[in-house]
Amino acid sequence: METVSAAARTAPAAVIVAIDGPSGTGKSSTSKAVATQLGLSYLDTGAQYRAITWWMLNNGIDVGNPAEIATAAAKPVIVSGTDPAAPTITVDGEDASGPIRTQEVTSKVSAVSAVPEVRTLITELQRSIAADAERGIVVEGRDIGTTVLPDADIKIFLTASPEARAARRSGEVKGSDLATTKEALIKRDAADSGRKTSPLAKAGDAVEVDTTDLTLQQVIECVVTLVGEKRAVK
Repeated sequence: METVSAAARTAPAAVIVAIDGPSGTGKSSTSKAVATQLGLSYLDTGAQYRAITWWMLNNGIDVGNPAEIATAAAKPVIVSGTDPAAPTITVDGEDASGPIRTQEVTSKVSAVSAVPEVRTLITELQRSIAADAERGIVVEGRDIGTTVLPDADIKIFLTASPEARAARRSGEVKGSDLATTKEALIKRDAADSGRKTSPLAKAGDAVEVDTTDLTLQQVIECVVTLVGEKRAVK
């Protein structure tokens, strides 16, 4: 008779965790910490959209022209590493983790992300990465629970006041002005929420967590608890 080891019997069930929300709500810090704590893989989907935007800017694509973006969308090869302790992203074999965080990329990524052909390609890439995550994965973005992984085991939508989000983002970028940062965040929210294809939106079955008055550790503990509850009944 086949026997199952104690380790296999007690191993926690693999879970897919979708964490959505606008910029500055603590998505990345929370997602990486939760994945590390629970032994899950991690995927920053925003980095993938930044990567394709960076490639287009570097290759002379007019990012104000949706048709030109659509034609070029399939050309770059984007590879995401899923280790939460050291997530990586390369474009055509080149490390892009630093360049994709420039202000130029930040200001153009919403326009590139809104092009349906771009979203289709990146969404397929994200789904394949999640499907290959044997231990489970934490996937963060803006449309994970609604479009990319609608069957995710846990869906969490992080929110925070514009003031709190701007303060956090300003703290990350040296020399940035708080008022300018807040204005840019609100502008990006409008672009991401208003796009026709896969807009930023809270899934109907997502748990909303307002991080305005919470420390990062409190947010992490909240998400870890929610995942633990789901694992217990899987």
